[in-house]
Amino acid sequence: MLLRLDNRDTRPLHEQVAGAIRRAIAEGECRPGDRLPSARDLSQALDVNVNTVLRGLRSLRDDGLLEFRRGRGVTVAKGADERSGLLDQVHALVTEAARLGYSRTDLIEMIRGLP
Repeated sequence: MLLRLDNRDTRPLHEQVAGAIRRAIAEGECRPGDRLPSARDLSQALDVNVNTVLRGLRSLRDDGLLEFRRGRGVTVAKGADERSGLLDQVHALVTEAARLGYSRTDLIEMIRGLP
């Protein structure tokens, strides 16, 4: 798995790490059941602190894209390839809404109002 971070990107590093892994899943580079490199290996490859990588991995776990298993490491969750693209769109929507001055609560109300 080849991940790269963009030095010009203004997002926090943990979000960039999560985005790079999310992209690898969406593009089929990492498939459900695949084991990811260790956080230490990822941190060395990306030249960031291991805690930054762990924070990004936890974010993806919370989104249902990764599974943490004691003794087996971090693996791509079942259905992650399908969810990844949708989650990218959701993150983009939340970012755009914030730029326009809408809160997450506003977005939720807009979604609930859809037919």
